[in-house]
Amino acid sequence: MSPNDRRVVPLPLLSHRPASRSSVTCTYRCGNACAHDAPNTSDNSCFGDVVESVLSRRTALKAGGALALALGGATALTGTAADVPAPQRGAVPGTDFTAVAPNTEDRVVTAEGYQHQVVIRWGDPVLPGAPEFDPANQTAEAQEQQFGYNNDFAELVPLDSAGRRNLLVVNHEYTTESHMFPGYDEDDPTEEQVRTAWAAHGLSVVEVERVRGGGLRVRPSRYNRRITATTPFELRGPAAGSDHLKTSADPTGTRVLGTLGNCAGSLTPWGTVLSGEENVDQYFAGADAVTDPVAQERLARYGFSGSSSTRKWERFDRRWDLAREPNEANRFGWVVEIDPHDPSSTPVKHTALGRFKHEGAAVQVAEDGRVVAYSGDDERFDYLYKFVSRGTVKRGQSAHARRHNMTLLDDGTLYVAKFTGNSPDSEIDGTGRLPSDGAFDGTGEWIPLASGDESFVPGFTAEEVYVFTRLAADAVGATKMDRPEDIQPNPVNGRIYCALTNNSDRGASGSAGPDEANPRVGNKHGHVLEIDDDATGTTFRWGLLLVCGDPDDPGTFFAGFDKSRVSPISCPDNVAFDRHGNLWISTDGNALGSNDGLFAVPVAGPERGFVKQFLTVPTGAETCGPVVRDDLVTVCVQHPGELDGASADHPASHWPDGGASLPRPSVVAVWREDGGEIGRR
Repeated sequence: MSPNDRRVVPLPLLSHRPASRSSVTCTYRCGNACAHDAPNTSDNSCFGDVVESVLSRRTALKAGGALALALGGATALTGTAADVPAPQRGAVPGTDFTAVAPNTEDRVVTAEGYQHQVVIRWGDPVLPGAPEFDPANQTAEAQEQQFGYNNDFAELVPLDSAGRRNLLVVNHEYTTESHMFPGYDEDDPTEEQVRTAWAAHGLSVVEVERVRGGGLRVRPSRYNRRITATTPFELRGPAAGSDHLKTSADPTGTRVLGTLGNCAGSLTPWGTVLSGEENVDQYFAGADAVTDPVAQERLARYGFSGSSSTRKWERFDRRWDLAREPNEANRFGWVVEIDPHDPSSTPVKHTALGRFKHEGAAVQVAEDGRVVAYSGDDERFDYLYKFVSRGTVKRGQSAHARRHNMTLLDDGTLYVAKFTGNSPDSEIDGTGRLPSDGAFDGTGEWIPLASGDESFVPGFTAEEVYVFTRLAADAVGATKMDRPEDIQPNPVNGRIYCALTNNSDRGASGSAGPDEANPRVGNKHGHVLEIDDDATGTTFRWGLLLVCGDPDDPGTFFAGFDKSRVSPISCPDNVAFDRHGNLWISTDGNALGSNDGLFAVPVAGPERGFVKQFLTVPTGAETCGPVVRDDLVTVCVQHPGELDGASADHPASHWPDGGASLPRPSVVAVWREDGGEIGRR
């Protein structure tokens, strides 16, 4: 079989079933957010209400042409099937591998010709002298020295020019106590279990080196570090010291203990790591005891509710009880920055980037040297944001340059996105079928919210904008999106890519209906957004690169590529890029009946939209935090075996150790058996 013959074989599908996310995952990761009404009850306009009139040109011009005319002749973002010729040569460099078939195996399955290994697992040593992992007798003292639980984002920070030594920085998003502690009683956890969970949150930093044969090995190192739910952090930026951030333990409003819900993140151009605090509402109790109507509205908009928390942390520290410490909640939900090069440094929470359920944040440097940070608010019907710094970046990787650049995210302008489609309302019917111009696309506006001490939102002070950003964005009419998650700039083409995971409430009674940027009702498979942004300006163009799901479903779209040839993909979550500019997508909650995985897709040329699955993760697991290097890919395997009915006493998976072992969230490295470049034959 020739290479070209091989590529025309249709990729296999499994039968459909509802999304694979278990209720136990929903409980411990986000406090069953999707089981409750979406916190955004604003009456912001939908696309159909704000469509600009370009329809008179429709009979003569395609949307791409009209868009190009409107924006100075720029190339349209999306293409139709007619625009995409059949590939004439080999696969795009970086994506030339045989796609992995959908499966439900309790192991990591990689593309043919690739090997993989577990780099580090929950409970493995991070600090010198860390005790051996003993899941039957785990303690807080031990966990503070060991790799944390439920790893999500990961990054490799180079320590040498050859890339042989790196710092592996990993988020630990949440804990699943029922799967961690044998005999766990969710109604009556012990103090040791609670304190162990605090220590299992946060981040880990470990030095790793490449080994002969292709994998990674953890090294003892002065850089190795654990950051937990009790590590001191500095609050910086325009809201630092605000009355809304002051507590009895911190009357200055500038110091906070710990970080929680750390989901996605990014490596900054100056060598630090950004991490987004996401589902922080679930950790707090006492919301129902708050009687002030303004405070009630603010708490409700951020999803805080109920009298007790799932984990019962409030029994062991008053700061988790809103009835006693109403401002403690406001000290979480920020973008965190850590300097992995300095293990003695104090991590920072940047208030200038706003407070919401940050999936993560990613930075690019504009032509004038200012930095632009993009972030998505991972909630049904919430928004996309960007921040543009006032200062400019100092070049180089010195400690002096790094200290300067770490101040850039403390002073600038915070914006929220408003999208406008360019198709008639009647053509956005909620099925996901393309409008007559052959693309879901349009233009957009960045609406300023605040800059420094100046608010641009009537009725809000600048401090209120930063601390209660969701409410400020509601007030200016931002566009409600389908759970905007990871958002990253492509280093090759400069465009911005955002994963919108799903939104089962789109079009439901009382909820926003479909619009051109969120074109399906009951959107269970999600889509991927592509933005051509004026980085420091206030306008952008956008298009949907992928409308995910079963390729046989007419309501899916793969940038116009032949759908009979693509891998099925559902619930995009994290995004990354290889050096060729190909987009790599990890998934969370595959609603097509197979395990989650990692996928590669070219974003340019004749194979634009050709989605191919590179690997799958074990039963019950989610694929997180992909890192793609020339000859190495790493992924975080989060919550393996996290299925309903399973527990530490009755595990549903024994990955990665086998036998009768508990499943352990882990970082996995993948490389070619022959040592060659990823995705090239």
